[in-house]
Amino acid sequence: MRRPVAFVTAIVLFVEAVGIVVVNGVLATVAGNQSMSLAGTDPDVMVTGTWVMGGASGVLLVLCGLIPLLAGIRDRAPGRFGRIALVACAVVHGVLGALAVGLLGWAAFAFLMAVLALIVLTLVAYERGEPEAGGIVAERAPV
Repeated sequence: MRRPVAFVTAIVLFVEAVGIVVVNGVLATVAGNQSMSLAGTDPDVMVTGTWVMGGASGVLLVLCGLIPLLAGIRDRAPGRFGRIALVACAVVHGVLGALAVGLLGWAAFAFLMAVLALIVLTLVAYERGEPEAGGIVAERAPV
């Protein structure tokens, strides 16, 4: 069951990356067309900053999506860096979900919590032990 969960988590993170880039692209276009600024900032800086933020967020989500994808392909737990990256991604989704309730509504909150649940399920599904031939997980001795 852990391989399908890892693949679904990777796909959802990839789709979310595309969505973030598209949303930031729309915001950048609107900010550029309306000559919007924040506290007197140059509107071109606002547009550039929105595009950069969308691109950076998209790249980070794709990188976080590669971790469960590789874990699913290899059927092995992510390494230390992969686990840290997934935990950070889960924390960001939790914080964004808390903010989304007030700003965007319950549907956005539900989506972010579903992604959070997938990330946590991926982390929990791949425990420290490796499966034995009979499918039973053998715990490693503490180092």
